[in-house]
Amino acid sequence: MNAGKLLVVDDESSVRHSLATYLKDSGFEVLEAQDGREGLEQIRSQNPELVLCDLRMPGMDGLELLGKIAEEELDLPVIVVSGAGSMSDVVDALRLGASDYLVKPIVDLQVLEHSVNRALERARLRRENQRYKEELEAVNRQLTEHLRELQKDQRAGRHVQMGMLPPSPMAIEEYRLAHRIIPSLFLSGDFVDYFRITDKHFVFYIADVSGHGASSAFVTVLLKNFSRRLRREYKVRMLNRPGEILARLNQELMENALEKHVTMFLGVLNFDTNRLAYSNAGHFPYPILVTDGVGRYLEMPGKPLGLFADVEYESVRIEMTDAFHMIMFSDGVLEVMDDGSLAAKEAHLLQVAASVRPELDAVWKRLDLMRDIEAPDDIACLIVEKLPDHD
Repeated sequence: MNAGKLLVVDDESSVRHSLATYLKDSGFEVLEAQDGREGLEQIRSQNPELVLCDLRMPGMDGLELLGKIAEEELDLPVIVVSGAGSMSDVVDALRLGASDYLVKPIVDLQVLEHSVNRALERARLRRENQRYKEELEAVNRQLTEHLRELQKDQRAGRHVQMGMLPPSPMAIEEYRLAHRIIPSLFLSGDFVDYFRITDKHFVFYIADVSGHGASSAFVTVLLKNFSRRLRREYKVRMLNRPGEILARLNQELMENALEKHVTMFLGVLNFDTNRLAYSNAGHFPYPILVTDGVGRYLEMPGKPLGLFADVEYESVRIEMTDAFHMIMFSDGVLEVMDDGSLAAKEAHLLQVAASVRPELDAVWKRLDLMRDIEAPDDIACLIVEKLPDHD
């Protein structure tokens, strides 16, 4: 089996033939050249894998040949085999890229063969590493391009998603609604919506889709479409029984088999009677209702949407005061609070909701969310406020 192509460059024909014969017997294909110039021509035309070169030769000597190989950036190991044994020659040869330096006469030609095999192996490994490096750089370039495209798509998706959200703030009669969402990634699985549905009712909800990123954001598109259809296809009784709205949405999510579930608090406010009807599909933390500076949670357990078929959701109706505000959060806010236990975090949220102005910046500041944070989960906040009547 051919072990590789070698080139022996030496002006002494007896030495050259001796080395060539031994290496041929060892399985190598061997070329010969009598000086550096002829050796360089052989290198350019025959592409040997390794060169054995004498140092002192008439015309182009071994050091000049090494210089030419380095100048032309040829990936070619060179073993110097020379009778000139001064240390400066050794240093010059190694500095110019020689793989090894053997001193004539070589008594044990196995030493030569070992040096050749070692140099060839190092060259093979170097080429392999270079190939791996180039492949890795190509993959990195592809990944960078794909990431750039993904970020472009994500930014476009976020622009679309933000466009689905209602205006903030927004006034409906004497009520004021506002929201803010901090996505943990480009796209958010949290969603809010509010809209007038009759001449005396408006609907509002806060939702949290399981997971993060694009797959969760896709479900928010379905929620927005559901909002639009609800405005067209609602039944009057649903305005007093928002649990029926949640049951209908649950059925749709089950039929789509998205392998996602959604928690949602949904309210319908009759601004003619100032009465709130609400239902909850597993959303936590519970909404906070503040009246006369006192806050309380509207506690209502329930099963998330999209997990169980034929679920019934309870509906509750309460009379509201002339002035109040409600603050709703997604559970991502609990992830960035430093209050220890869940009970302590709930108490802090309640205290914040009752003690600050019902404005997003004020709430955000008290919760220390104005700083740049890396949220492990999406954070959403929805505020519904009834302004006091000053007439």
